[in-house]
Amino acid sequence: MDKTLKFVYIMILFLSIFYILIVCDSNAFGMTLRPCLTDKDCPRMPPHNIKCRKGHCVPIGKPFK
Repeated sequence: MDKTLKFVYIMILFLSIFYILIVCDSNAFGMTLRPCLTDKDCPRMPPHNIKCRKGHCVPIGKPFK
């Protein structure tokens, strides 16, 4: 019984690492997939450099400092 609980606990911790990686790599606070025609249509969110590419707002490069 003790080994089963330990195994379940370790599996939950192990799978949570992948869940965190998926969430952190997903849509960064609504900055992406917003429709746009020009760069001015995209929100200004310092320190992120957001531009209109192929009709959607996307973060470009690294955040500037």
